[in-house]
Amino acid sequence: MPEVNSGDTAWVLISAALVLIMTPALGFFYGGMVRRKNALGTIAHSFVIVCLISVQWVLWGYSLAFGPDIGGIIGSLDWLGLNGVGLTPNPDYAKTVPHQAFMIFQAMFAVITPALITGAFAERMKFSTFIVFILLWATLVYDPVAHWVWGVDGWVRRLGALDFAGGTVVHVSSGVAALVAALVMGKRVGYRREAMDPHNLPFTVLGAGLLWFGWFGFNAGSALASGGLATSAFVVTNTAAAAAALSWMFMSWIFVGKPSILGVASGAVAGLVAITPASGYVGPLPAVLIGVGAGVFCYLVVRWRGHSQVDDSLDVFGVHGVGGTWGALATGLFASLAINPDGANGLFSGNPGQLVSQLIAVGTTWIYSFAVTFAILKVLDATMGLRVKADEEEAGVDLSQHGEPAYSEA
Repeated sequence: MPEVNSGDTAWVLISAALVLIMTPALGFFYGGMVRRKNALGTIAHSFVIVCLISVQWVLWGYSLAFGPDIGGIIGSLDWLGLNGVGLTPNPDYAKTVPHQAFMIFQAMFAVITPALITGAFAERMKFSTFIVFILLWATLVYDPVAHWVWGVDGWVRRLGALDFAGGTVVHVSSGVAALVAALVMGKRVGYRREAMDPHNLPFTVLGAGLLWFGWFGFNAGSALASGGLATSAFVVTNTAAAAAALSWMFMSWIFVGKPSILGVASGAVAGLVAITPASGYVGPLPAVLIGVGAGVFCYLVVRWRGHSQVDDSLDVFGVHGVGGTWGALATGLFASLAINPDGANGLFSGNPGQLVSQLIAVGTTWIYSFAVTFAILKVLDATMGLRVKADEEEAGVDLSQHGEPAYSEA
C-alpha cells in the first residue's frame, strides 16, 4: 500500500492554498478594470464561485472529473460525495499524498476556471442566471475536459497530449467560453460610444501580483511532490511571466507610444497562462520564448478586439483563450524528456508527433467548449434571461443586483 509522504503532502496542501488565493485575486484583477458602479458585483463573481464550486466539486464534480472512467469521456459517479475518497493515497493520481489532498488541490483548479469567464460578461449579467450558468458550465464543460486530459484512461491522456497544469483544461476551455459569452450576450449599453475606463488600476496590479504569487502553487504544485520537478516548474513559471510582462509592455510602447502598466499586469497574466501547460516539461530558455510569444500574440489579439464589435469586457479570450492555445502548442514544440522523463519530447527535440497530439487536444477543446457554452447560454437566455435590464445596467450591478455600493459616497 502506498505510504503518505509528509513533505509531499505539505507541499500539495500549501499549493492548494496558493491556488485558492488566485480566485479572490482574480476578483481584484477584474474588479479594478470595470467601472466604479460595477466593482463590487465583479469581485463578488469570483468570491461566490469559490463557494459554489467548492460544494459542487465535493458532491459530484470530482467524481465526474477523476472518478472511474466511462469510455474515456467522463468519470462515473462512484465517488459521489467523496465516497471512497479517503486519506490514503490513490496510486493513479498521487502516490505519496492522501487522496483527499489531491482532491482539494484539484478543487482549486475547478474553482478558478469558471471564474475566468466572468470577465467577458462583466457589468451586465443577471446574478441569478450567473449562479446557474456557473454550475452548469462546471459540470458540463470543465469536468469532462478535466477527465479527458487528466483522468485515468481519459482519451486525451491516452493520446499522449501534455498539459502539466491546465493549458487546455483551464485556459482554452474558459477562454473560448468567454468569447461565446461575449457574442451571445451582446455589447454593454454605450459600448464604444461612452468611456468605459478602468476605475481602479492599483486594484488590477494588486490582483495580478497575487495571481503571480498563487500561480506557483498552480504550476509547481502540479508536480504533486516537493522536489526537482516542482523546482523546475517554479523557475519557468516566474521566467515566462516576467518575459511576457516585458514583451506586452514594449508592444504597447511601440503601438501607442506609452508603456502601459495595465499592459504589464496583463502581460504577466498572459505569460502565466502560456507557461501553465508547459511548466513541467520545459527549461528556462524555452520559458523565455513562450513568455515573449504570449506577450506579443495576446497583445495583438486584445488590440484587434478593442477595435471590433465584440464586447469581451475584460479581454478574457485574448489573454486566456489565445495564451492557453499558444502555451499548449508551444508545449508540443519545446517539451523535453530531459526536464521530465514522464513527459515526452516535442518537435524541437525530434518528436513532431507531439505537436500533432497537442493540436488535436486544443482543437477538440475549442470545439467542445464553444458548442456546449453556446447551448447553455441559449437555454438560460430563453428560460431565465441573461442580462440585467437596461436601466439596471445604467445604475450598475452593484446596486441593481446586490443593493450595495462598492464605495460610500460620504
